[in-house]
Amino acid sequence: MAIAERDVSGRAGAAEAPAGRGGRVRKRGGATGPGSRRKRLRRDLVLLLMMAPGVAYFVVFHYGAMAGNVIAFKDYVPFDGLWASQWVGLTNFQTMFADTAFWHAVFNTLWIAVLQLVFFFPVPIALAMLLHSLTRDSVRRFVQSVAYLPHFLSWVIVVSVFQQVLGETGLLNTMLGDAHLHTVNIIGNPTAFKPLVVAQVIWKDCGWGTIIFLAALSQVDEQQYEAAAIDGAGPWRRFWHVTLPAIRPIMVLLLIMRLGDILSVGFEQMLLQRATVGPDAAEIIDTFVYYKGIVGGDFGYAAAAGLFKGVIGALLVFAANKVAHRLGEQGVYR
Repeated sequence: MAIAERDVSGRAGAAEAPAGRGGRVRKRGGATGPGSRRKRLRRDLVLLLMMAPGVAYFVVFHYGAMAGNVIAFKDYVPFDGLWASQWVGLTNFQTMFADTAFWHAVFNTLWIAVLQLVFFFPVPIALAMLLHSLTRDSVRRFVQSVAYLPHFLSWVIVVSVFQQVLGETGLLNTMLGDAHLHTVNIIGNPTAFKPLVVAQVIWKDCGWGTIIFLAALSQVDEQQYEAAAIDGAGPWRRFWHVTLPAIRPIMVLLLIMRLGDILSVGFEQMLLQRATVGPDAAEIIDTFVYYKGIVGGDFGYAAAAGLFKGVIGALLVFAANKVAHRLGEQGVYR
């Protein structure tokens, strides 16, 4: 018994390093303390330096800029400065809520956001499953390259391409005129503007949106598909019981993030086409803020509208994340 105790105590003593200063026992393999932190800092110094510009960007232009929301509660005059401008309380919000032009911009924003959510959100998922099903790597890489390319084009180029094809003097009307058929001006038609905006977003960003879904699909074990096929599951059953569970957490995560940004439906895209179809069809919250604040000089009113948009987006994220937890998904945060 004594031999066993000595053996056990000897093994226990071998697993621990001698006590350092202060009587603390240091375990091997998990060193902590200022020295180890400095060692990790020197090891990761290059990565930290690479990350520093991105962190500085968010700190200065996102978190630091949040202090400017105080303008929403002031009659801000640039020459007087931020703190010397007169404090007006909730006057800007009262004026905003009574403005029919603001609510028209909100309605347009929500309508376009719903169209994008319904028609754009499923497209990257379908395209990712189509690319995943391709067996030849050369064909898959070619389709991916073609689908990714529009994402790297600016909205100026994208809008110009659509105008050259669907405009009043574009390619489509030229072909219809040569065939002595009735021409259509899709770009300048306010009724067709909202579906056209969704089509532009799909063409530009659907390929880029497949990257995350392709990464999730690549983690699915092919033996699961083979086992399901052996059990008699058809393509639809294999999708429902194998593919969908693999990409469902990513779908929920991206949906929550999209809901948080639902009131941002493309400032540049709308601003470039607003003059063509008129503000009744193309005015959204972002362009409303731009013309009220930057163009009109009513900075307090514009800041109130921007703050309203941010608060609604935050509430949507909280609500969507709560619903995701109720459905058993991880969501954005716990």
